[in-house]
Amino acid sequence: MLEEYLVTEGFQIEFINDGYSGAQKACSDKYDLIILDVMLPEMSGFEVLRSLRGNSIKTPVIMLTARGNDVDRIVGLEMGADDYLAKPFNPRELIARIRAILRRTKTERANAMKPANVSKIIVGDVEMDISTRIVICAGERVELTSVEFSLLENLLKNAGKLVSREELFKNALGRELSPYDRSVDVHVSKLRKKLGNNENGIERIKTIRSVGYLYTCVSENVKDAV
Repeated sequence: MLEEYLVTEGFQIEFINDGYSGAQKACSDKYDLIILDVMLPEMSGFEVLRSLRGNSIKTPVIMLTARGNDVDRIVGLEMGADDYLAKPFNPRELIARIRAILRRTKTERANAMKPANVSKIIVGDVEMDISTRIVICAGERVELTSVEFSLLENLLKNAGKLVSREELFKNALGRELSPYDRSVDVHVSKLRKKLGNNENGIERIKTIRSVGYLYTCVSENVKDAV
């Protein structure tokens, strides 16, 4: 049913009905986006996602989870999913999520192909190369998902300033904030774990309760490199 609906919306779809075949296909072919159900035969959706991210497949993934199961949603996001949708859902909501992610990835590809006025952002011991999408932290390369990269980019560009959750939803996920949606919070939590504390042992990303996040820094250590 979902395949038929997406085709009528103009998408080119390839449908795989078991996790093992889906993981093999996703690792061998190039796709713009993957819709991944948690409940799959052969391999669960979580196992498929772990396989994809373990093989450095960075294709955006939307997880479909059981109704009201917050644990499934959080686990999926922590494992590298870009977004999630709980079943049952309105197909229009899924279309909106798909289009939001495709708009964001299209913009990212376009920006990577054209010269930028600022190609690097350096804040303390973190260096982000916008054109190559490489992040170095304390001298070590950090592998980030597309959403994590976008979140960090927004936070670094506003280092020392509060960035609201609404801004992060719009700029990193490509959609508006909806009530009770904790997607950004889970992505930021994972980003914290990957980066660790800053060179002074202070938490890099501070939570401003009920408002947003702030990337801590000393103003003199923030600079853009051409």
